[in-house]
Amino acid sequence: MQQHTLSSNKGATHRNRRRGIGDTFAGRGVKGQQSRVGGRSKFTAGFEGGQISLIRRMPKLGGFRNPNRVEFQPVNLNTLENFESEKINAETLKAAGLIRKKNLPVKILGNGKLTKKIIVEVDAVSKSAREIIEKAGGSITLKLKKAKPVKKVEKTQ
Repeated sequence: MQQHTLSSNKGATHRNRRRGIGDTFAGRGVKGQQSRVGGRSKFTAGFEGGQISLIRRMPKLGGFRNPNRVEFQPVNLNTLENFESEKINAETLKAAGLIRKKNLPVKILGNGKLTKKIIVEVDAVSKSAREIIEKAGGSITLKLKKAKPVKKVEKTQ
């Protein structure tokens, strides 16, 4: 096999249609935007017929997304009232289907009433939930420690 003997498959190559060559309308139709010179170049992605495109209407900057944000899985006290186990942690909540992932932090919220004594081992508890749990005779152990603030680098002159 030699390089000068190679050829393309049948149908792989074809002649380009030469627009603008010939008489009268040159294969572009009669009237309209597409028949004009440069009329096709406006039909780019996002062109809306002269209306300001959606891309240009949207705000330019996307805002700020905190990379250090801690997102909690909330659990209300009214769901813990019907809970069978006295000891409550991420594993028991996951087994009961009250949270989705046991490795993400859990926060107990104070929505509802609590009449029984429970032992809670979670990452965070709201102020109202803490009062209700302690009033019922329960105890709270927090696993998540507060994050240390990022040290600022001082400028040297």
